[in-house]
Amino acid sequence: MARDYAKEYKRDHSTPQDKKDRAARNTARAQAGLKKGDGKEVDHKKPLSKGGSNAPSNRRVVTRTTNRKKGDR
Repeated sequence: MARDYAKEYKRDHSTPQDKKDRAARNTARAQAGLKKGDGKEVDHKKPLSKGGSNAPSNRRVVTRTTNRKKGDR
């Protein structure tokens, strides 16, 4: 059975908090000078989901692999 990506997106990205979190991630990427497809991501030292801020002191640029391994720890 094929995945319904539109349904998954709506389920995972439609709440006001989801939209706020996505906007914060996009802001952090823009401030770090990152572009789509560059293989780097902004890592929040203390994750937003755990009460971390989007302040520059809480962000660092890491490889996508490093950030995905860390998760929300």
